[in-house]
Order: sequence, then structure tokens, then C-alpha cells
Amino acid sequence: MSTTKKLRLGPLPRQEVSKLTFACPASLKANLDRYAALHAQTYGEAVDAATLIPHMLEAFIGRDRGFRARSNVQQKRATRDTTPP
Repeated sequence: MSTTKKLRLGPLPRQEVSKLTFACPASLKANLDRYAALHAQTYGEAVDAATLIPHMLEAFIGRDRGFRARSNVQQKRATRDTTPP
């Protein structure tokens, strides 16, 4: 039995993608590369930092309560505004 702790991100699902390019500090890129190496070691599937970034951002946004609350308000407004009287 492995005593390695699982990473917060977990195994990566397969999904349709859109390309996005961004710049980050070299220190962040180094951390992403180290995380990718640990992820590959933990889950047995080689992955690079560019593959991890969308999943990390999705997890971050999913846990952001302020974002969810505001999104829910906007969805309710949109539904109310498009519902016939």
C-alpha cells in the first residue's frame, strides 16, 4: 500500500479544449513543473504544466464562494429578465 498522499487536483478528466496563452513569473512556472512531476508520480500518467493549468483554474473557480454567489445572482436576473410576464 502506498503511503503517498494524494494531490488536491486528482486525476485529470478528458475534455474538449480551447487554446489560451498567458505569461507567468519564472518561479510560478517552476512550481507548476514540480507539481506536474509530483502529479505524474502520484497518478502514473505523464502530464506537463500546460495540461494542469486549466484543471487548477477550474478547481480554484469552483471553490470561490464569491464567484458562485455572484454567478447565481446574475443567472437569476437573466432568467427573470427573459421570462415573459
